[in-house]
This record gives sequence, structure tokens and C-alpha cells, in this order.
Amino acid sequence: MASGLYIHVPFCRSKCPYCGFYSIPSALPMPAWSSAIEKEILLYRGRFGRFDTVYLGGGTPTFLDDPTLSRLTNHVFTHLVIDPNAEFTIEANPCDLSREKARRLRDLGINRVNLGVQSFDDRTLAFLGRRHTGADAEKALKRLRRVGFDNVGVDLIYGLPGQTQDGWKETLDRALAYQPEHISCYELTLEKGTVFERRHAEGSLRPVNEEEGRACFLAAARILGSAGYLHYEVSNYARTEAHCSRHNRKYWEHVPYLGLGPSAHSFDGRDRWWNVRSIRRYASLLDAGLAPVEGRETLTAEQMRLESLALGFRTRRGVDLKEVASASQSAPLLSRLEDAGLLTIVDERVIPTEEGFLVADQLSAAFS
Repeated sequence: MASGLYIHVPFCRSKCPYCGFYSIPSALPMPAWSSAIEKEILLYRGRFGRFDTVYLGGGTPTFLDDPTLSRLTNHVFTHLVIDPNAEFTIEANPCDLSREKARRLRDLGINRVNLGVQSFDDRTLAFLGRRHTGADAEKALKRLRRVGFDNVGVDLIYGLPGQTQDGWKETLDRALAYQPEHISCYELTLEKGTVFERRHAEGSLRPVNEEEGRACFLAAARILGSAGYLHYEVSNYARTEAHCSRHNRKYWEHVPYLGLGPSAHSFDGRDRWWNVRSIRRYASLLDAGLAPVEGRETLTAEQMRLESLALGFRTRRGVDLKEVASASQSAPLLSRLEDAGLLTIVDERVIPTEEGFLVADQLSAAFS
């Protein structure tokens, strides 16, 4: 089976107060990062075989200037084996997508764009620290269509302080008006080390309660389901099976993937490792001919089983019935969870329901 390739672009125009991913609000280290990425690609040449997904994430990959993005893409396709029909995704910020930029992405062979919309409401966007407006997001969606993109994803955030059900429904309806092939709905979380986490500790930010978050989650499932979208993972919806993220499925199904760039993670089927979380250290290690790896672990058979349960209960694919049949008292437990409307059993697979998605972690723990 082909592997997935992830490249972490750790640059943004500004740092959003909720974001826990590694990124810096500056372009100054971009040349050093670009040179280091090329060296890291050469370190792994031939080790993962063929890649059929390429994913540029961040940070904000569309913050890269055109020469840097072009050079990176050329280096990837020159030194790694990329399937001709690979899914090639880039995460994009609406305010980066001029018509020329959108066209340039198409010219580079990128065939899937994940647009970080988050909301169409300008007050909400200001609260989230976003640089774009709702109008900017809508212009970006139109531009992507005009230059020929037929696989566009929209990322949205719910569970915001003061957000109403009507406001969340309006956000979903505005996204649906553009018929994106993919929609991700993420609940606002207080990530460690973020501005929002600090504000919460100080008492100036109150997250929504569990019931409010649950209501938003079920509203999205109902509205997007009625529009024909497949709810194939806790946070992800696709217009058709073909539009499910092929790259993200590799993470959920324990398929090997290679992560390049500072803080990126990799997995070869048994071993997992992760890079240093610093552009300076990352570049200096590669300049010295060393892999920029900060840590690694070899997963045992039991760890693989527990991860398969945890990841499987987050997806519509669920888990193999045999995976849970060995757990003590599994038969009566399955029966109770079915009666509670949290899962179903179809073709020898245990599938979470919409209500089951809400307690996916508890489901996996119940059979561990």
C-alpha cells in the first residue's frame, strides 16, 4: 500500500490565539527552512516507496512565496516517488488566495485545497484572530472554482463563547451554498500554550459547556447529512466517498506516512518518530547531516490494538468485530451500547452512531 507524505510549513502572517500547532508569525527563517526541507527529503529517498497522497499543512502553506513553493514542489516530485494520481492537498488562508495565487496552485499540480474559513461572521473571525473577513472567504471559494479546482474543503469552528444554534446553522448554510466537496467541523479547544488557554486560566474566556457543544455537533450532523454529506469521521464530512480525505485516512488506519519539517510526525507501520519543534534546531541538524528527530517509539502489538480501537471508533468504518470480541464481557457490553444507540454492528464491523461519535474515546476505553 502506498504511503502518505506530510510537509509542515511553520509560517503564518499572524498567530491565531487558539492554535496549538507549531508555527511562527514571520517569514524571516523561510530560506533556512526551505533548504533544510530539501536535505530532509534526500534523507528519506527510497525508504517509503511510493506516495499516493501529499499534504502541505501548517502553519499557512499559502503564505510561502511562489518561488519557494515551486522549488519545494519540484524537489518533492524529483526525489520522491509520487503516484501520478496522487491526492495533492494544500491548506490555504482565504486572504492569500488572489486569482493569480489560486491559478499558481493549480499549475503546480495541487488538486485539493483545504480553506481555513472557520466562520463567515466578521465578529467571530475577529475573536478568533483571523486576518480575513467573511467576504474574503467567499471570494476565495469563488476563485478556486474559477481556476478549475473541483476538490475544495472548508474548515469551520463551533463551540465558540456566545455562539447560538441559529448562528451555527447560518455558518453551515453559507458553507453549503458553495457546495464544497469536504467540510470539517472542529470544536474550539483550549490547546496548551495558546493565548486562549491563558485567557481561560485568567477567567476572561469561558468555553461552552458540554451540552452546548453536543448540540452544535448534532446540528452539523443533521444539516450536513440532510445535504447529502457522508459523516465519515468525527469532525469530517464528504460529498461522496471519493471526496473523503485519502491522506487523513492513512493516520486513522495505521498506513505508513512520512512527515517532513519541524514538529512533523512519521510512522512506518511499527515505529513512530517526531521532529524537533524548532526551525533553528531543525535546520542546524540537517546542515550537520543529521536527522532532525527529537524522539521515537516502537509500538507493541497491544499498543497497535489500542490505537486501532481509539482511531476506529472515530470513523464511520468503525472497528472489526474481532478486535472487541476478545474483551471480557464484550457480548453483553456490545448489546448494552447498541440498546443505548451508541453503535451498530454491520457486516462484522462495530460502527459508531452520531451519538457514539460524541463518546468515541469512552467507546474505545470500554473495550481496551
